[in-house]
Amino acid sequence: MLPEAFTNRMKKMLGNEYEEFEKCFEDDKSRFQSLRINTLKKQNNADHGTSFNDKAGFDLKPVAWCENGYYYGAEDAPGKHPLHEAGVYYIQEASAMAPVTYLDVKPGDDVLDLCASPGGKSTQIASYLQGEGYLVANEINPQRAKILSLNIERLGIKNALVTNEDSGKLAKVFNEYFDKILVDAPCSGEGMFRKTDVAVSEWSIENTYMCADRQAEILDNAASMLAPGGRLVYSTCTFAPVENEGTVSAFLSRHPEFDLIDVEKKDGMTGGARRFIEGELSVEINGEKVEPCEGLDRCIRLWPHKLQGEGHFLAVFGKKGDENLNRYSFVPGGGVKEAKGKNLAPWEEFAKDTLTKECIESLTKSGTLFMFGEQLYLAPKEMASTNGLKVLRPGLHLGSMKKDRFEPSHALALYLNSDMALRTYDLPSDGNDVKAYLNGQTFRCDGEKGWYLITCDGYSIGWAKYAGGAMKNHYPKGLRINY
Repeated sequence: MLPEAFTNRMKKMLGNEYEEFEKCFEDDKSRFQSLRINTLKKQNNADHGTSFNDKAGFDLKPVAWCENGYYYGAEDAPGKHPLHEAGVYYIQEASAMAPVTYLDVKPGDDVLDLCASPGGKSTQIASYLQGEGYLVANEINPQRAKILSLNIERLGIKNALVTNEDSGKLAKVFNEYFDKILVDAPCSGEGMFRKTDVAVSEWSIENTYMCADRQAEILDNAASMLAPGGRLVYSTCTFAPVENEGTVSAFLSRHPEFDLIDVEKKDGMTGGARRFIEGELSVEINGEKVEPCEGLDRCIRLWPHKLQGEGHFLAVFGKKGDENLNRYSFVPGGGVKEAKGKNLAPWEEFAKDTLTKECIESLTKSGTLFMFGEQLYLAPKEMASTNGLKVLRPGLHLGSMKKDRFEPSHALALYLNSDMALRTYDLPSDGNDVKAYLNGQTFRCDGEKGWYLITCDGYSIGWAKYAGGAMKNHYPKGLRINY
């Protein structure tokens, strides 16, 4: 049952289209499930495309607006497949893939995902960065930030700083710093009505206005963190005009240094509309009536009755001015303190015995080794000091210093490709051995003493240590699965 106030507003917005819109809430055949392939995961040193599907056997069909996005069939269960634990793909709603596509991330960019949990868009950004540049993935809610951090780990991302901060705190650190910023704002969630009853039960007209007030504050902080010449994408999963065209118009009235960028719309996408916030549909934000800005048709609306996805909205902003090249000569707040000398001996011994020379050189060149307590991390070269920030994951976690020995992290295993390790052991995804491994079981086999990178169909999935004719399982206890 859709709320009456919601349906009344949607009828005014859609007119003759409303019946078709309402029907899609009743028709299960109009609902689609999708996943996005993680291009950071490679098999035998090659981009895998959809080759993983040779064994997974999903019924995949491409998502028009995301080159690595695919719909999967109703009978498929990708969340229960071992390759999900290997980070080969991320289960993500198709419409939610659109904002990052329009963020236009390039390798080497410094990018902020300001409202990042659970991590779908952050991991999508990372796939475009391809290990180059720097991603700050932030989430203000502590529990949701932990989920974000785990997904950053699962998809093998090395160049991300995961923070748990208010947007205002970050704005004090990263003044005009980022090339690209994504604000996938907290919203009233009307676009999720088909997927969850909670979104319906928690909805109210009053809440859409509360969300718009909060979105204004977040956008203002994001604006101060974007470098001149940079791009900002604002997105929501709601139909509410006050949170979409209203928020965009109010933002541009406060920030004349920004323009709406005209971007190509894919089939089924429509533009924003002035009429959604005019006349009887007029809106207020922070107590002030919003006047429609010019160019609202440059925004993008994704309607569930027009395309294969849920409700979504996005706007692409550009910040006027020439790119400030001086910002590359400093790191906000100073850099991290590099770990050197004898403290690194256990790591160096492990790396020499376990990783290829090419892998070690690549890690050394791509970042800065530093200690976070007893934990060794590889920080992106551009990464700011973590002092004063609530940090969950400061770069790639390499492992723990245990007195005179080094124990590798699960994050390092998931980052590695099979050709980066000196010893690997592959477990086919369609067999029982990989399920036993994910359950934490030790298994007997032939081998040589030392650490092994365990792979599944060639994709890294975790560590094991061989001794005495058996492979001791080091899959994290908190992640183990009972199949």
